[in-house]
Amino acid sequence: MRAWWDAFAAVAAGVAALFVTAALGLWAAGATGLPGGFPAVVAATVVAAVGGTVELSGGAGFLGSTAAGLDVVPLSVTLAGAVVTAEVFLRPLRHRAVASGRELLARVARTALLWLVALLLICLAARHTFRVDLGGTEVGDLGDLGDLGDIGDALGVTPEVGFRAAVGPTVTLGLMWLLVLLAVAVAVSRRTPLPSRLLRFQEPVRPAAFAMLAVLLSYVVLGLVAGVVVLLVRGHPAETAAVLLLGLPNLAWLAFGVGLGGTWDGRAPDIGLPVPKALAAVLRERDGKGAVNLSSLAQQDGRAWLLLVVAALALLAAGLLMAVRSSPRTRSWQHGARLAVALAVTLLVIAALTGITARFGLSLLGIGDLGAFGGEVSLRPRWLPLLGLGLLWGLIAGFLGGVLARRVRRRGDMAEVTEGAREP
Repeated sequence: MRAWWDAFAAVAAGVAALFVTAALGLWAAGATGLPGGFPAVVAATVVAAVGGTVELSGGAGFLGSTAAGLDVVPLSVTLAGAVVTAEVFLRPLRHRAVASGRELLARVARTALLWLVALLLICLAARHTFRVDLGGTEVGDLGDLGDLGDIGDALGVTPEVGFRAAVGPTVTLGLMWLLVLLAVAVAVSRRTPLPSRLLRFQEPVRPAAFAMLAVLLSYVVLGLVAGVVVLLVRGHPAETAAVLLLGLPNLAWLAFGVGLGGTWDGRAPDIGLPVPKALAAVLRERDGKGAVNLSSLAQQDGRAWLLLVVAALALLAAGLLMAVRSSPRTRSWQHGARLAVALAVTLLVIAALTGITARFGLSLLGIGDLGAFGGEVSLRPRWLPLLGLGLLWGLIAGFLGGVLARRVRRRGDMAEVTEGAREP
């Protein structure tokens, strides 16, 4: 019974963290003004945060239709739920000297079962339909046709946009999210005992995984500090708070990838997204399209080159941290190889999580995307260059970290010898 309570505590704490973070972020974004739909929007945000699928749909009566799509992960919500779930799950194991594989699998299975129940309940709550008000919206290039609201009334066009969580994909992907989370949590925690069959993977995996996790969390902390400074200096507290509570890791980890030389192809029309000015300018510089990389950002703001410096220092620190936590017998080239693989995998995960595809449009009488009701936002990584950059940067940083770790250990040994010689 105690094991079931441990599993329930992990799931309940994680779900609570997901909902609280999503609710605060949406409240800051002004979503409380939605007519009767705020709880459903919060639930849908939680679904997206754990990798689930939210289907958007709509209709506009006779002769009208709406088209919408959304694929974005609110990583602030994801990170909050992941950290809390992992912490509560690992807590009962940290004071254990050993843990059998059967026991560990049983704990994971109990947690996964309760998690599936929670996902089903969240899916039931994540559905709602809104009516789009056409009044006061100008048609634009249609000239003599006048106001779009008048046309809608005349033709019986009543556009509605709804969303609902797709139960099958959400349950499947949400379960995968939990299993990957628990696997990573066990991999990076030194105080969590591993089953005897997995001990051989402890040395090559745990230090590198912990180093990468430290880099990602450090970037989030730096982004939080920068966001607080922006909030205090430039104002717009609601918008800034919404970004911090919903998409801080999206921007922070994008900055990490760009700092290493990665490129994201993006599109963002002028719809007032609360993103850094340099990024917004790049995305809109060529008819709403642009390639986001160090060069393009530096053309908008020369301080963008600091992303390269910060990324290099972060990786050097990661290499040193990994080497210090590894066995002294590990060679420098082995450190380089391990960090290269770890960084390449990390960048691929960042690329998958920071991608964005969002579109909403209203079509009337075969005329697509009228006025303010049409728009598309996208951000897609260039996968192969990111993979190559991860291998190269990781190899160099891991090798240098191994060399520095040897010097640190030698100085420590020299200090111990000196202290021993001074003792009578």
